[in-house]
Amino acid sequence: MRRWWTAVVLGTTAALALAGCGTPTGVDRDVADDWPALGPAKSFLPANGVCHSTVQDIGYLTGYNPVDCTGPHRAETLHVGTLTGMDANRGAPPRPASTGMRKAAAECDRQVSRAVGADWRTGRLHVTVIFPSTQAWSGGARWFRCDVSETVSLDDFGVSPRTTSLRNALAAGSPLAYGCFNPKVVKEDIDEMRPAACTAKHHAEFVGVWQAPDVPYATFAKSRQRTHQACRSLIAKYVKVPDNSDMQYRAGTIMYHPYEEEWNNGNHGVQCFLWLDDRTLTRSVAGGGSKALPVQ
Repeated sequence: MRRWWTAVVLGTTAALALAGCGTPTGVDRDVADDWPALGPAKSFLPANGVCHSTVQDIGYLTGYNPVDCTGPHRAETLHVGTLTGMDANRGAPPRPASTGMRKAAAECDRQVSRAVGADWRTGRLHVTVIFPSTQAWSGGARWFRCDVSETVSLDDFGVSPRTTSLRNALAAGSPLAYGCFNPKVVKEDIDEMRPAACTAKHHAEFVGVWQAPDVPYATFAKSRQRTHQACRSLIAKYVKVPDNSDMQYRAGTIMYHPYEEEWNNGNHGVQCFLWLDDRTLTRSVAGGGSKALPVQ
């Protein structure tokens, strides 16, 4: 566009000279240098703190129609970051399991957890990392969005519509935060974790998230005992009892771990629960010590 305008101006100047016209007042015959230089092209940058009617996987500009967070929506942008270095110099947006994806996901983990008031894995939330489309990337876009949605339950990743922001959504007392449960057991497997009030009869309680080491998913999948041991250590800290060999006689463990794709993208957070299949609780055991969780 800039070259085209320069050509037109120079052509007009030549025509005026051929017609024998004089120089108008304020014109120095060097017409081209009187046009202000255009600034560098600015690529689109999505806004932070806006909500969306649908959950996106790719940040197509044509699909970017943010809505007010007080109206019905299914996702909220809680952070917008920028890729730099080698990850920004590649010819296409980061692929799943790439270093660019893992870096963006790690930043989303930190920023989203800060925005919602706790590790986002401690409640009914799901984080989606969204990159620009291939076309926008070719045009210079290097941003990524951290979008958050409320999920139906621990076992159902379906999205629940909202009419309020998710900022501070996991503050103390939040209905989205994981608490107590009654596991549904089918053939010795946990089929479903049914939420229950901690003041009502229940058999399981969420105790925290264990950050597993950065190893291949296959290696993690083979180390179930190590993961259960890590969850037992979280139980000991949560209840305030000694973290020793007696823990296996105080409570069982239930763990929810990331799917392989999530793991490969950098999410190594394992959700840990204590489980008393032969004993009914009617209050939280948090900080209760050996009286709340005795050796059986």
